This record gives sequence, C-alpha cells and structure tokens, in this order.
Amino acid sequence: MPAFAVNRFDFTSPPAFADDVRRAERLGWDYAFIPSTPLMLRDPYVNLAFAAERTTRIGLGPLIENPVMRHPAVIASSIATVAGLAPGRTMLTYGVGDTAVRLMGERPATVTRLAEAVTTTRQLLAGEDVEVPATTRRARLTHAAPVPVWVAAGGPRTLHMAGRTADGVFIRVGRHPANLRAAIDAVRAGATAAGRDPDRIRIGAVFHTVLDDDRETAALISRSMAAGYYEYSPQLFGPPGFEWNGPPIEELRAKVWPDFHHAPDLRASGEVVSFLPDQVADAFSLHGTPTEVADQLTRVLDTRLPISLIVAHPMPAPLPGSRSPFIERFATEVIPRLRRRNG
Repeated sequence: MPAFAVNRFDFTSPPAFADDVRRAERLGWDYAFIPSTPLMLRDPYVNLAFAAERTTRIGLGPLIENPVMRHPAVIASSIATVAGLAPGRTMLTYGVGDTAVRLMGERPATVTRLAEAVTTTRQLLAGEDVEVPATTRRARLTHAAPVPVWVAAGGPRTLHMAGRTADGVFIRVGRHPANLRAAIDAVRAGATAAGRDPDRIRIGAVFHTVLDDDRETAALISRSMAAGYYEYSPQLFGPPGFEWNGPPIEELRAKVWPDFHHAPDLRASGEVVSFLPDQVADAFSLHGTPTEVADQLTRVLDTRLPISLIVAHPMPAPLPGSRSPFIERFATEVIPRLRRRNG
C-alpha cells in the first residue's frame, strides 16, 4: 500500500489550516500539502509552520512550489525553517508554475530553469556551498536541513530532468497504465543518464479525484479533468491510443476560465466536452462513489508500478472557509476498502 496525501484544506487562516491538518492526521492521512499560489492563498510556509506546531506525525510541504515566483534560495530557507519545526517529516515539491504563474502574467519556468532550481535547492538544504552569479563568492544556507526535493511533472522532458536531479517525482498524467508506465520509464531513463540509481528515485502520483455519489456529476467533472490534461499536455492522448474527436481545444477554451481543471463550475465545463467517451474520462481521474474510486485505485495498484505515494486531489476544490468532507470520506470510505483488497 502506498502512503496517501491530500492537498486541499481550510485555507482561511494559518490556525484554521493547522486545525484542518490535525484533523487529517487523526484520520490517518500520511501527508498534508498546500499549493503555493500567491494571489489565491496565504503564504504556504506560514501555514505549514502553524501546522507543524499542532501535529506530530503527518508529513508537510508545498505542492507545488515554483522558481518563477520565488528564488530557490528563498524557497530553501523557508522550507528549512519549517523543517526545524517538523524534523523528518517535511518535503518540498517543485513544478514549472502553471496556474499560479499565469495568474501573475508570467510564463511558467523552462525545464532548464526548473532543473537549476532543484539542483541549487538540494545543495543548499544539504549545507553545501553554491555559486553566486556575477561574483566570485559562494553562498551557504546557515540553517540547512535534510529536506527531500521532489518535482511534479507530466511531460517527457520534465520527467527525464526530474530523474536526473530530484529525490522524488510526482507524475501527473492521469491513471491510464500506458501513461503511468511511460512517465515512470522517462524518470528512470533520466536517472540512468545521470549515473543515478533509478530505484532510489521515489515515485508518487497525483490523481484528480471526484468523490461524488451522483454518478452524472462525477462523469461530467471527469470529462473536464480529461480536457484539462489535453489542454496542456495533448501528448498524453497518444500512449492510450485516444483521439480528440471534438472542436479544437482553443475554441473550447474560450468558454471555460481559467482552464478545464480550475473552472468555478466543473460540471458546466464538463458539459462543454461531453463528447468525450467514457474510456477517455476514465483515463485521467478517479471518479464516482467510494467503492468505484477504490476499484479504480485497485486497478492502479494491480499494475505493480513502483508508486509509493498517492495524492488524492479533490475535485471540485472545497469552498473557501469550509472543511472539506472529502478528507474524512476518503480516509474512512476509500482507504479501508483498498487495505482490505490489497492486504
């Protein structure tokens, strides 16, 4: 059985976040993550510090940080500060930026820039000296802490880079076995090319999860999730042998803001792409009743792929100021079913 993480909590204040994370810890979740989105959420590291003080076991970290909004040295300093409050249970995950960056009118990081950020951050957290551009001096993080640095990725170049540079990789490619295998193969190829042991690179998976007893609602939202993947990573339709048999995604994007993964009404955005067949909808999210979601996760585990950590990303996101029932329902209705079926 993999470990399980959730990344949506009560974000109205640091104390509210900390209390909600403590609730997740009591329910048996292994990790609590928080997005780094400056225009939409309060500072992730302040939130994580509050949570660190009010919990004892659950892992903590940002999912996802990026090198566009913050310099890697700032990120390293912030996560090392949290690690001082929660030693041995802190982690950091980088990504190119996507929504958080686009909302600021900036471009997501290039693969090269992301690789440099991961390398620099790992060096700083290990207490190593790093070169400072435009000077002859070198710098060191005075409060370094052993925090693993992961990368969240979906494209082949980013996955390959993550295998070369990171401690772990969260693959974001949906749940179809062909895409999961291709992603893990890319990570392992990157590790091998860099002379690293591929078996030492941990693999996690982020699954958009629509836990809803209303099957019609779950089916529509699952189509919005599939369209969101095609919107930014159309190559993911290749390995499963899918085709996009609808209007051009650019045309449909004009009807959905900001994108198919973050639309305020995911049922409505799913209706925009209702032409997508069931096999496509099934390939890119977990969706349905607790029993159905457990069945879908069982099929993922039956592939025997080396996935050690699963992030159940609730869709739609909880309303601001609310405590998501998803945290309790997944912990009490999905995970126990998985354990009974998978030993």
